[in-house]
Amino acid sequence: MSANSVSYNEQGSVESGVDAAQENSSIPGSFSSGGAAFSLFSADCKKNEDLKEMLESNKESLKLEAMKRIVGLIAKGKNASELFPAVVKNVASKNIELKKLVYVYLVRYAEEQQDLALLSISTFQRALKDPNQLIRASALRVLSSIRVPIIVPIMMLAIKEAATDLSPYVRKTAAHAIQKLYSLDPDQKEHLIEVIEKLLKDKSTVKYLDIHTNMTKMLLVIKMVVMAVSQLYWHLAPKHELSIITKSLVRLLRSHREVQYIVLQNIATMSIQRKGMFEPFMKSFYVRSTDATHIKTLKLEILTNLANEANISTILREFQTYVKSQDKAFAAATIQAIGRCATNISEVTDTCLNGLVLLLSNRDETVVAESVVVIKKLLQTQPSQHSDIIKHMAKLFDNITVPMARASILWLMGEYCEHVPKIAPDVLRKMAKTFTNEEDIVKLQIVNLAAKLYLTNSKQTKLLTQYILNLGKYDQNYDIRDRTRFIRQLIVPNEKSGALSKYARRILMAPKPAPVLQSAFKDRDRFQLGTLSHTLNSQASGYLELSDWPAVAPDQSVRNVEVVEPVRLPCIFILFYFLKIMLVLTYICVHVESVSESESEENSDDSNKSSSSQSEKSSSESDSEKKKKTLKNKKLQQQKPDILIITYLPPQIMQKTLLLIIMTKYILIHIVLSISTQFFVNCMCSLLHLCVFLACQFDAVSWHVHVSLQASSPVFVPETSHELLHRMTGKGLSAQYRFTRQPCIYGNSMVSLQLTLSNSSDQALENIHISEKSSTGQNIHRFNAIERLEPQASVTVSMGVDFNDSTQAANFQLCTKEDEFSVSIQPAVGELLLPITMSEADFTKEQGKLMGMNESSATITMTPENVSSQSVNRKVVSVANIGVIPSSQENIYRFAGKTVSSGSLVLVSVALKDPDAVITINTEKTVIGSMLLRQFKTALTNSGP
Repeated sequence: MSANSVSYNEQGSVESGVDAAQENSSIPGSFSSGGAAFSLFSADCKKNEDLKEMLESNKESLKLEAMKRIVGLIAKGKNASELFPAVVKNVASKNIELKKLVYVYLVRYAEEQQDLALLSISTFQRALKDPNQLIRASALRVLSSIRVPIIVPIMMLAIKEAATDLSPYVRKTAAHAIQKLYSLDPDQKEHLIEVIEKLLKDKSTVKYLDIHTNMTKMLLVIKMVVMAVSQLYWHLAPKHELSIITKSLVRLLRSHREVQYIVLQNIATMSIQRKGMFEPFMKSFYVRSTDATHIKTLKLEILTNLANEANISTILREFQTYVKSQDKAFAAATIQAIGRCATNISEVTDTCLNGLVLLLSNRDETVVAESVVVIKKLLQTQPSQHSDIIKHMAKLFDNITVPMARASILWLMGEYCEHVPKIAPDVLRKMAKTFTNEEDIVKLQIVNLAAKLYLTNSKQTKLLTQYILNLGKYDQNYDIRDRTRFIRQLIVPNEKSGALSKYARRILMAPKPAPVLQSAFKDRDRFQLGTLSHTLNSQASGYLELSDWPAVAPDQSVRNVEVVEPVRLPCIFILFYFLKIMLVLTYICVHVESVSESESEENSDDSNKSSSSQSEKSSSESDSEKKKKTLKNKKLQQQKPDILIITYLPPQIMQKTLLLIIMTKYILIHIVLSISTQFFVNCMCSLLHLCVFLACQFDAVSWHVHVSLQASSPVFVPETSHELLHRMTGKGLSAQYRFTRQPCIYGNSMVSLQLTLSNSSDQALENIHISEKSSTGQNIHRFNAIERLEPQASVTVSMGVDFNDSTQAANFQLCTKEDEFSVSIQPAVGELLLPITMSEADFTKEQGKLMGMNESSATITMTPENVSSQSVNRKVVSVANIGVIPSSQENIYRFAGKTVSSGSLVLVSVALKDPDAVITINTEKTVIGSMLLRQFKTALTNSGP
């Protein structure tokens, strides 16, 4: 409690100092002179004696200079309470500047030095009648800071007089004093309510601002209620109802920094157990440049908890920006978060490792040191596969100066010295030269490295090890001396050596378990959310744990809830909504007609051909199908008019239409306000001005149309079919599916599939369809129901599935009239792409934008039959549905595609370097890039077709 009170008082002193600086415009430099004088009295009592002498002198200039220094001392958080007796003597000074600074001091220390402040209470009462409004307000502020019940009547009288003061600033101070008096004596509630009623009738702007301040404090109480309700839902509500509190908690992140801190801590705990709750609001946790370090760290923690295979690409791209932050502590925390992502999601482990290795060349020592520590932890999972990284770190060892980073590299050298047999002895040789100048943590790892090399490569390192052990024997640090003696007796057998020397290799070279990188909030769920214990991660005094569920069920009547009828919107709102629709449709009809006319003139030949083909197709359609489509379109238009409008708009006018929608919404707002207020004419004028302004924007704004990537025809279409349903499982119904690698006609984000349904039974199957309630997450376009399938007959249908750029299987139910069969379609990663066309220059330009963690590469040894260009192209396009990009270089082959769902670029290049080849994949979808890389490696190293 003492620590908290000190921090509160220091904060209060800073606020008082700032307030005084704003009020006292006549004394510029009051704090600047104090800042320059801090070195005069850092911790020396004699300098406080000098200030006392200056305050007791007869010269006003010395007193003023002393008070400036004292206020500057308070602003820095220093303790100047021992100067209270000398300062309070000057409260009756006639110098206005000096008196203001004295009151700033008294406001800060009046609560601590109550006895001395009471001696001057008559002076404060006289100051309430001072002609200067700042002195009157300061006197009232000091009175309200003296927390002694005996002066409650004096404070009550002073507040009543100040509430009727001619100065708005004094009345504002009276409003601040009300809550202080109420906390001191709640029995004064009725008298204070009378004062508040007077202040609420005040027409001064300053008073309204002060009331707003008090209302803000009430809003903080409301936010506490939201947090309490969230706590109730978290501990008691069913899992499917937890999403109710998500929006409320995310909305609280717009509050002050203190509220953000508490809310983010609770969200960090929730996100560990329920990732799905906050994943739709992931962008709300992106770090802003104005956030404090502790807020940034909490947001980083939440983003790491929310990371999964679907969103890891987006999160890693965000982390790449955070690493470049000027906040070193935040940059280091980001590197740790990247390490956690690499540990939790195996698909991006290699990508994260490559990105961290690139950070080793960073100019910032903090970033380099943290990268080394994280790489060390990641390499412990698969050291044999990353010996190149260990060698690279050894090369950079001389340029790294942070002790923890140097120690981590030395540990890696010793632990995996068998993987780098030529480099480790040379590193030990360099360390022997600089042993005496290294930090203690580095010296310990040098001794360990020497011991491990002595056991594995004694022929080269025996003399070096003896030299290092002799240096450590006489080191100033006793830990190093003890470690050296222990190592000597363990690895160098002699007559005095014990039985442990036989097991030296097993002791020092034993395999170590890889460290587990986990969230710091993993164990905080043992405390209730929103409590002090949860914030501190330690049980505070007075903390009460949740009680167990009752042994006897409570009365059912407590669950009866009164049903409240919903309030219907007035008819005028419905009228306004249709008015908006009519305005938008009118604008669209005019522009669509003009655009269609221009397009028809340019493409008359194509339109004639297409119209003729469409007329032939339309004649073949039945009247019943046309009626069904017409009814379906009308139903969609009634349900989602705005969505249909935006979906079918030409890109030339889409943005203009959006602006028109915004304009109509503002029009409706102004109409509603004009009806509910007496200033009808003013609202109509402002409405007219708004309409004129927005109308001008249609011609003034230059609209930008984004040209999307154009898909090309597939280079290779596999004929292989996959089994969807076996005839034994399907009771005679069997199903095969294959990927057509064509753009899906049912949606731009869907993968096109072709299903072949066969009836191998002796009876006809009726009403073959896909259940409407069968899909799990993915958007599936179902084929039309097959009314009847004769025995031994087959039929081919098409369907579309939006896999969301993921290889997660699409589960659904294939039904007949009598049975339902659960089936799933597992897409290969290469089928989630569409080929695109681009020039070699565009390919190189886009590849340059997708470097770092967006790049995956591997070196393979190709068989002789796979070295030709035809073989490379055939192997690559058979694995993935991507297009071939013309290349001017003979030994480099380039391919390009885009993901079907999000349209993200996927660039592939194969560079032949006899007898090896380097495969490089650049894409924002890191998981897709890693999976494609593995499949390309397998395809290009196999000698088969």
